[in-house]
Amino acid sequence: MIPIGETTDGVVFNIRVIPRASRCELAGVQGDALKIRITAPPVEGAANKECIKFLSDILGVKKAQIKIIAGHRSKNKKVSISGMNRKDIERVV
Repeated sequence: MIPIGETTDGVVFNIRVIPRASRCELAGVQGDALKIRITAPPVEGAANKECIKFLSDILGVKKAQIKIIAGHRSKNKKVSISGMNRKDIERVV
């Protein structure tokens, strides 16, 4: 299980994004991060946008509730999701 931090607004956790995959999917855990494969290339923020869309779909939240707070140009990112708690994330992951 990945470490999930709770804030007053929601949760924070690490993800590792694998761009240019054949399909969007959860790919397990790598270290302390949730591994996510996405189809978009890492060009001009396309991978970040698709990552947010994929997370919103699997977690059942609006895209506006998800923010990448660190690692905008890296495969390793830290995301913040407002309106959720640790148990909500653990049910999906």
